[in-house]
Amino acid sequence: MVRNPLTADERHRGLVLGRLLQQARGTRSAAAVAYEAGISLDTLRKIERGAIATPAFFTVAALAKALGLDLSELAETLVSADDLVA
Repeated sequence: MVRNPLTADERHRGLVLGRLLQQARGTRSAAAVAYEAGISLDTLRKIERGAIATPAFFTVAALAKALGLDLSELAETLVSADDLVA
């Protein structure tokens, strides 16, 4: 199966998501957040820098829970970020 290339909007949304998660992490270590979310440290780092622009829903949900973020508000913020690019 061949994966379609990401659009500019998807790459931008991935960068915004990464920044939001990094800001929400604050002074907590990436390792501690990754452990609490049940993902690898490498995966969290890739998401935070936008290298994984479209992480799986359950990965984002686990990170949101670990960081105390409301998933609906996070989604609304990402949709608003799409509006800025369009």
